[in-house]
Formats: sequence, C-alpha cells, structure tokens
Amino acid sequence: MEYTFANRVAGLKPSAIREILKFTSQPGYIPFSAGNPAPDAFPVDDIARLSAKLFETHPIDALQYSITEGYGPLRTHLMSYMKEKHNVGRDFDDILITTGANQVMELTAKVLCNEGDTVICENPSFIGSLNAFRSYGVKLRGVEMEADGMDMNALEQALQEEKRARFIYTIPNFQNPTGVTMSYEKRRQLYALAKKYGVLILEDNPYGDTRFAGEDVPCIKSLDEDGLVIYCGSFSKVMAPGMRVGYAIAPGPVFSKLVVCKQVVDVHTNIWSQIVAHGFMTECDYDGHLKKNQALYGKKARYTMDLMDKHLAPYISYQPIEGGLFLWCRLPDGVDMNAFCKEAVNRKVATVPGSAFLMDENEPCQCFRINYSTPTDQQIAQGMEILGRLAAETCGR
Repeated sequence: MEYTFANRVAGLKPSAIREILKFTSQPGYIPFSAGNPAPDAFPVDDIARLSAKLFETHPIDALQYSITEGYGPLRTHLMSYMKEKHNVGRDFDDILITTGANQVMELTAKVLCNEGDTVICENPSFIGSLNAFRSYGVKLRGVEMEADGMDMNALEQALQEEKRARFIYTIPNFQNPTGVTMSYEKRRQLYALAKKYGVLILEDNPYGDTRFAGEDVPCIKSLDEDGLVIYCGSFSKVMAPGMRVGYAIAPGPVFSKLVVCKQVVDVHTNIWSQIVAHGFMTECDYDGHLKKNQALYGKKARYTMDLMDKHLAPYISYQPIEGGLFLWCRLPDGVDMNAFCKEAVNRKVATVPGSAFLMDENEPCQCFRINYSTPTDQQIAQGMEILGRLAAETCGR
C-alpha cells in the first residue's frame, strides 16, 4: 500500500527531542535532553489524598462526560487567582481548560491561521509549538533573541514585511530553549507593536512560577486593555505534567472559537485531573508548594551552573538563569555542534542540538540545550565531567 498524506503534515518530522529521548530510556544514559520537572517536585501525597476523596464522595463527577470549557470551580478560581496575583484577565476575557499547554498552541493556530499565513516566533523557540504551527501550513518568521528578549527592531521589520502575520508567539519567562527572560520594557514594546500592526500575541508562560532568584516581571497579558493577548498557563511544571491540565485566558470572541475547536479535538480535558487541580489550589498550601519547588530548582540549578563553571569553561559558555528548567550552552565558532552532541550521546550524555529549535534546522548553530531538573545530582556531576573532557578534546586542539 502506498500512503499519501495531507499536505499540512507531509513535511512534518519527528521532534529531535523525542528522538534523543529514546536514548535516555536506556540504562546508563544521562538525560540532559529531557524537559521533565524534578520528581521531588510532585505533590504525590496530596494528589493521592484528593483523588481518594473524590472517588469516595463524587465518583460520577470524575467519570462522566463534562463541558468543553472546563470544570466550573477550577475556571472560576483560576480567573480570580490570575487576576489577584498577576493582574491577568479583563471583563472581555474568558478561560478555557485545555489538555496541557501545547493544546493552546495547536488550537490558536487552528482558530487564527489559514494556510500560507505567518506566525512570528522567537528564534530559537520551543519545538513543540513550532510543529503545532507548522501542522497548519503556516510560514514561520523568526526574530532573533537578545539577552533581554526578542530584538524589537527586527520584530517591527518582520511585522512590516509579513502582511499575513496572524500572531506573535513568545515565551517571555525563562524561555525554552535559551532561558532568557524578556525585560519589562520589551514587553511594553511588544504590546505596542502588536497594537500598532493589529496582530495578536500568544503569551506562553509555563515556567513563570519556577523563578528561584530575581524579581518577577509582569505578564504581557497584564498590559492587555485591547484584547490583543492570548495567555497560556499550565500545571505541568508546578504540579504534575502527566495530569495534562493547561489553560488559555483569551478575549471572548477568540475564546468562543477555541471552545468549538476543542470540542472537535477531545470534547473536554480529563475531568479527574481538573477536579484534583482545583482541590490542590484551594485545599492545600498551593503558594507554599510553589516556594518549596522554587527552592528545589534553585539548589539544583546553582549546583549545575557551578559544575559547568568548573568543567566546561573556557570552551563552553552559557547564560546564567533565575528560573525555568534549561541552560543554553554555546560552543566556540568553528566547532561542529551536531558532531559534538552526537559524540556526547556516544559517551552516554544526551543533550539537544540547538538547531532543533530554529525556524530552519539547516541554519548555522553553535548552541545546545541542557536540562538540569530531570537528572539526579550524581548524574549531573558525572555528565558535566564527561562534557568537560569532550569540550577539551574538541575545542582545545
């Protein structure tokens, strides 16, 4: 049988990260390529207790069909929480509970984009979102990253040139893969440019609550008085990714279309997960849990960066982080990054080549991404020694 696929998916390739993760499932590999929260961050006992209570008292609520918009008490509480804590949400906004944050990216492209339209993205950016956009036949226009976020001059040039730009996609806090946090000034500039050119913003913020150092920066959505921003949040990094609970806060007309499209995709997000997430926010010490995890990530991140300073310098540089799960490492010019990452895998250390996150994977790239939250401290120490020896052999010639 010869199979013919739809044009919108014929050119899609498996995520390089998923391919590399195949190695990490084998014994002995050090999983710097993963992006999982630290196992110690999961509130296992609370989830078990809340689940047992649910199935003892309201089992049918957890097992029956529910409404597409999401579990009502969770929606109500999240809107109040986000307004009070982050000044996110206006009278014209509504909230949709989704099956993980990546569903927000897929639904946004589905709702807003026709084939041939443009999505403007940070370059590099999260491969899962890029593939979601690509699946709708859109053109991706990359805007280079600086130490404090997107290059705003390049962004305005892109908006001037891309007449079919539908939205700007950004991860403003501890960006995946670079770890960069967009400055408040650039957030204001980004919003002003979106308003000037009549383009929406998709603000993806899965890492904001992992901040372990420095000062919080207001969300772009907190500036939204004109209905320009779709905000995406998630419980994956702060509670448990296997529960697959995310959410979108969006202007009413966009929200309505997101709901219709979600009905087609999966009817509704797992209702057990939604009820447990609501219980965790309202019956447990949610803010205390966030602080505990921030301390955990801060300790692991500083441990990792200290070892990078010890073993990888002077050959490999990186930008220190104040939150998030990733470190963006740069090899010297002239060093073959893909060959370096391949040899690291041969030595049982899995990293992610930076080219996987680019609009065009064939662009030159000297960077690779490391995740510090998944490996144990012992694996981190061993992996940094191996990478350090490889760097000295490769770059010190």
